Amino acid sequence: MAHAVESVGIDNRDRIILHAIQQDGRISNAVLAERISLSESASLRRLKRLEDTGMIRGYVGLVDQSLAGYPDNVFVQITLASQQREDLAAFEQAIVKLPEVMECYLMSGEADYLVRVIVRDARDYERIHSQHLTALPGVDRVQSSFALRTVAKRTELPVR
Repeated sequence: MAHAVESVGIDNRDRIILHAIQQDGRISNAVLAERISLSESASLRRLKRLEDTGMIRGYVGLVDQSLAGYPDNVFVQITLASQQREDLAAFEQAIVKLPEVMECYLMSGEADYLVRVIVRDARDYERIHSQHLTALPGVDRVQSSFALRTVAKRTELPVR
């Protein structure tokens, strides 16, 4: 991460901006400018530069997963029958189309992918498992674990 931060060329004021917008993406430029002790126009220029360099990729509203009707997380380890480039690509193109899949990582180790799926309950997961996950291209094995409780979940990246 240090190399990426250095290549973008951020300083302490930029770090304050990054911290502030991760805490509150709707922070006004006037408040932001005051926090970094710069004029509003200078603050806006810095924010725009961070956006243009890709350091800030976008702005989102964080929706409460439980209140949205998906209180449970299932972590799924998926192993493919083949790890050929085209087989991995076919799997990846298909899994990103499932709306309940919140995260998918290509892994080292025993399983090829680790996937976080959000569900209403065990019955909902059974439907997703039987109708979608096992039907994905190249899937050989699916191993699922229900999360019992979320201990830590962060949205803010530490920018050093």
